[in-house]
Amino acid sequence: MPKNPGKRTAKYIVVRNHLLELIKSGLASGTPVPSERELCEQFDVSRMTVRQAIDTLVVDGILERHQGKGTFVAPPKLDLQVRLTSFTQEMRRRGMEPGVVMLQAETITADETVVEALELETDSEVHHLRRLLTANAIPMAIEENWIPAALLPDLLRSRPSFSVYAELTRAGLAPEWGEDMIEAHAASAQEAALLSIQEGAPTLNITRRTFHEHCAIDYSRTLFRADRYTLWVPVSAPKPSFRPTRPQP
Repeated sequence: MPKNPGKRTAKYIVVRNHLLELIKSGLASGTPVPSERELCEQFDVSRMTVRQAIDTLVVDGILERHQGKGTFVAPPKLDLQVRLTSFTQEMRRRGMEPGVVMLQAETITADETVVEALELETDSEVHHLRRLLTANAIPMAIEENWIPAALLPDLLRSRPSFSVYAELTRAGLAPEWGEDMIEAHAASAQEAALLSIQEGAPTLNITRRTFHEHCAIDYSRTLFRADRYTLWVPVSAPKPSFRPTRPQP
């Protein structure tokens, strides 16, 4: 047991705050931070104390370790606000250049899950897309879509970088509302390779049903890199229940 645990904690906070100040003062993403040895000498602390400070910043997504290279300032996370917009619209709104790599595009018979999600008749045909979504050429997400083929019969004849929402809007089926289910997911080996992350790394898996009026027009599953997104969901206090006033006798 250390002689003075409070002193060690204070020193770890000092090192952490020093690194935060370096980043705030202009240390750009991708820039290496001072080495553990340099920090130990500068603050006269043990390597364990320095590692504790760095570990907390790695967990917070502020720093990232590259094995055999060192510790670097991590790229800033994007706030992922749950809203009914396409990835293309979201990235352009942020001043980033969206990109799409088509991994799969086919018209298939809908399976039981897709039939239920899109409220289709059994054996209905759907367009199935699987795409890698990028921003400024950085892999951000893997998205799968199932769209009723009857709604957009010529969808797969379009250019490979089309926006599903834009095509639906063009056909008079603009997305109006939707239902999302958000789950944590550990990236498989294949998913990790596509997203340029480690196998088993945390991701955000958002399953969505999109509607035009009362018609289900798109069913999607999007796997977002958790190290590039922070989920932001606006909330509000519930409104009081409406209770009709009883007439006085």
